[in-house]
Amino acid sequence: MTARSDPAPGPFQRALETLRAVVDAEPARPELLIEDMPAPQRLAPYAAAIMATVYREDDTELAVGRLIVLYDPEGQRGWDGDFRLVAYVRAELEPEIAADPLIGPVGWSWLTESLEGHRAGYKAASGTITRAVSESFGDKGADPATTELELRASWSPISDDIAGHISAWCDVLCQAAGLPPAGVTSLPSPGA
Repeated sequence: MTARSDPAPGPFQRALETLRAVVDAEPARPELLIEDMPAPQRLAPYAAAIMATVYREDDTELAVGRLIVLYDPEGQRGWDGDFRLVAYVRAELEPEIAADPLIGPVGWSWLTESLEGHRAGYKAASGTITRAVSESFGDKGADPATTELELRASWSPISDDIAGHISAWCDVLCQAAGLPPAGVTSLPSPGA
């Protein structure tokens, strides 16, 4: 998981242990699959990454995401600390939801409210929300248009305890996928 072969400093080692525990544990929600993934090699002296996919009961993929943990004992410009978390979330959206001009601020609030709800102290948050419409042509012309939301964000945790940050990222993935909050059951549609 680390970008270097030498022993990781204590704070990064604790972050690695937290990531390992999350990957090895049963996910907080049955729709969520969390796995290791290679970390980027050039962003910081130490890096680790995980990925997650949210599935519907019929194994349809609803959302995907990555969470990268970067550690530089000397910090980097714009980090406001020695750790930086980088998150990516992509999910398909209903066209009418994608057309809503408030989807950007709402998507960003999913992240900030999840971080605050998990008491995951953070600072120097930044990011983008992108809505994309894909239309097919030629031999694929019969394929329906799709709309997606992409959230790209980074922030600095105020400590090396990143468990709440991982939980918040998982919550954002599930929200983007359209799942109800954990512990809430969706009611069937009328006539279903």
